[in-house]
Amino acid sequence: MAFTFKQLKIFATVAEHQSYTIAAKVLFLTQPAISMQVKQLEEFVGMPLFERVGKQVALTEAGKELLRYAESIEQQVNEAKLMLDELKGVERGKLHLTMASTANYFAPQIIAAFKHKHPRAEITLDVTNRSGLVEAVENNHTDMAIMGKPPAGHHLKGIPFMDNPLVVIAAPSHPLVHQQPILLQDLAGEPFIVRESASGTRIAVERFFEQHGLELIAGMEMNRSEAIKQAVMAELGLGIVSLHTIEMELTLKRLVVLEVEDFPIRRQWHIVYREGKRFAAIPEAFKSFVLEQAESLLNIPDYS
Repeated sequence: MAFTFKQLKIFATVAEHQSYTIAAKVLFLTQPAISMQVKQLEEFVGMPLFERVGKQVALTEAGKELLRYAESIEQQVNEAKLMLDELKGVERGKLHLTMASTANYFAPQIIAAFKHKHPRAEITLDVTNRSGLVEAVENNHTDMAIMGKPPAGHHLKGIPFMDNPLVVIAAPSHPLVHQQPILLQDLAGEPFIVRESASGTRIAVERFFEQHGLELIAGMEMNRSEAIKQAVMAELGLGIVSLHTIEMELTLKRLVVLEVEDFPIRRQWHIVYREGKRFAAIPEAFKSFVLEQAESLLNIPDYS
C-alpha cells in the first residue's frame, strides 16, 4: 500500500515539533493515531524515520531525506489549491480562442478589454478558415470560436453578439462609384474577387445572388480579406467583404463602398462552442463579456 498525503503531513508535523504528543495536539488527533500513521509510513519505507533522543524524537537519515520531499509535496499542493481558488474567483485561468481571419480585424480590441479586467488570464489565439474553425470546436481543440453562423449538423452552438454587414467595395476609379442608383443587375457582368469556396462569406454571397436570380462571376479567388482588398485597389474587380475589415481603407480613401440595392448583406458574428460544453471560469467569463459588451466596444465604420 502506498503512503498517503495525510501520513506525510503527520510525519512532517512530528519532525517539526520533535514530539508525537505536540504533533497530536497541533493536528487534533490522539497520540496513538499519530504513532500508528508514522509506523505505517515506516513500514512502507522499510526503514525507521525517527529515533528517540531523551524525551524528544529526531529524524534518521532516511527521515531527513523523506522530509525534504514531504515539504516539496506540501508546497506544490498548496500552490495547486491557491491556483484553483484563483480560478474560482476568475483571477487566473486559460482561454483557447479560435477565430475566422476576418474577425482578426476587431477581436484584438475585445481581448484587450477583457485582459484589462482579467490581467492574469492566459489567452491562446488561433486564426483559421471556416473548416478549420468547425473542426477545432467540434473536436474540442479550442474553448470557443468567433465566426459567422456555424453550419448545421455539427453539434455546435452559436450565439450572435454583433452585426457583420457585407458590403460591395470598389477602387475609387471604378465607373460604378459615381452611378446612382446601383441596381443588382448592374453587378451582373462585373468580375468579383471572392473568398475560397468553403468561406462563410463566399457561401453567404453566393446564396444572396442565387436568391436574387443572379450569377456571381468569380474573377479571382483569394483566401484572405486582405488579399481581396489589395486586388480591388489594383482595379482587378469588385469585392464583397465584411465592413469591419475596411475601416482604414475608407479613412484613407483607397476603397469605396458601393451603395447597391439590397446591400449590405446582413450577417452576424457568433460565439461558437460545442453543445453541452462545460467551461472553466475564464472561458465562461470571456463568453459573457463578449455577449454583453462587444457591441458597445466596437464601432461599425461609417461609409456614407
